[in-house]
This record gives sequence, structure tokens and C-alpha cells, in this order.
Amino acid sequence: MAPRAVLIGPPGAGKSTIGRRVAQALEVPLLDTDVEIERVTGRTIPEIFTEDGEPEFRRIEEQVVADALASHDGVVSLGGGAILSERTRERLVGCTVIYLELSVAEGLRRTGSNTTRPLLNGGDPAQKYRDLMRRRRPLYRKSATIRVRTDGRSPGRVVQQVLAKLDPAQKDSNNTTSEENRSSTP
Repeated sequence: MAPRAVLIGPPGAGKSTIGRRVAQALEVPLLDTDVEIERVTGRTIPEIFTEDGEPEFRRIEEQVVADALASHDGVVSLGGGAILSERTRERLVGCTVIYLELSVAEGLRRTGSNTTRPLLNGGDPAQKYRDLMRRRRPLYRKSATIRVRTDGRSPGRVVQQVLAKLDPAQKDSNNTTSEENRSSTP
């Protein structure tokens, strides 16, 4: 069993919102790994960061992601930092992975006043976001099978683009491309 789609991207890209809408459009369930981490641990992500530190959070996240990729056949939305795990990146091979891209400026605009993101709290959040993107962007791009830009686009428009790009990907994963469909028609 494999998910229909896995969403990746930085904080503020819209993974939860877009994931929910794509799952609804595909009539499949959504598994948001950040929500699942909080359900499994009984604590919020900021609490885990504060009490146990980022390494322990990443260990929990890696296990939750592994379980989701192995057992969920709907849409899976990964936390922004899940891509940092080499094992997670290896598990994504063969999955339809949608990278919700956004610029640093747009990411800062969307996350600027959010205090629930532990990695952006304190100090200079803008510099932290730029550093985060410098490290993660190559990993997002390498892992993605589909890329969709989200800057300046409404969630509805992004969902339309995801679904349009997902449809050919789903046909390809079933070994039936649109070219094969056209050539087999009389």
C-alpha cells in the first residue's frame, strides 16, 4: 500500500490546507504527520521541542512518517523538516511526492507572526527561515516527483494545479499513460 500523494514543503507552503483539499477532491483520507505526532505523543510539537529537544522530535517524526507511508493509502502531508531524514527520503522513493514551492519572501509573510513554529521562534525569524530554506530546498527538489508553485495563488488554484499534475502521475503509476491511451484508440 502506498499513499496516493505525499506533500512536502517548507513552513507556510500550505501542506495542511492543500492536503485537506486534495484528499477531499480525491475522496481519500488525509494523514497530516504533524497532527499524528501530537495524537501519538499526547503533546504539542512546541512542547516536544521544549521538553525533549529537536533530535527527539525528529526521531518521533521519522517513525510517524514511516508508519504513514507504509499504511496510509490517501494523501500524506509531511512536516516541513521531515525531509531532513535520509531514511524518510529513501522511503519516499517510488511515491508521488508533491513539493509545494514558495519563495523565502512569501514564506516569511505567511509565517511571520506565527509563534507555534519552534524553529522560527526567538532571535531573527527571517534569518532562521532563510537558513532553513537554504538547507532544505535541495532536499525538497530532489525528493519531489511533482512541483507546484504556491506564491500568490489561492489554495483553490494550487489544488487545481496539484490535481492536474497528479492525474497524469496516477495514470503513469498504473502503467497507462495518456499517450498509450491515445495510440490505442482507433
